[in-house]
Amino acid sequence: MNIPEIYAYLVRARRDLWATLEAVPDEVLSRPLLDGERFHSIKDLVAHTAGVEDGWLHYTILQNTPVEDAFPALKAAGDGPVYAKFPLAELLDYWRAVEQSTLTYLSTLTDDDLQRLIDDSPTERFKLDGLLWHVMLHEVRHTAQMCALLRTQGIKPPSLDLLFYLPNARSGISSG
Repeated sequence: MNIPEIYAYLVRARRDLWATLEAVPDEVLSRPLLDGERFHSIKDLVAHTAGVEDGWLHYTILQNTPVEDAFPALKAAGDGPVYAKFPLAELLDYWRAVEQSTLTYLSTLTDDDLQRLIDDSPTERFKLDGLLWHVMLHEVRHTAQMCALLRTQGIKPPSLDLLFYLPNARSGISSG
């Protein structure tokens, strides 16, 4: 599978995750379930997952204005356990906007582009291909974390495994 195909899977899996999150009481999504410095709630993880994609794409890869700039309240909130106070709809609107920006960008990529070197800092340089894989795997890990946290609250999470979204080669249809 290539980057656009894996991203298409993430888009489909997000729809299932978002539908589940939208059915969960806000109190559960805002509840402090983690003791970390940056993430306490499921909403913190939602904001972080979208923010990382936005940051890598816009700050590091494209070196332009992040999507977050169109969401001043989210931008002003910073990076920490502060998103429990935000409505889920606002966090998902941001994630949808980041997704649209990423889809637009991915539609322009060529194989040669993926070999381009990207400076992340004065001492770190990575191939674009690797950075995009990093962003996608980062999301997989955090969405799995969200699903595990939902389960701890007695809520059945969606099954987000890639297998459930692969085309069934026998029937020609996807199973997700």
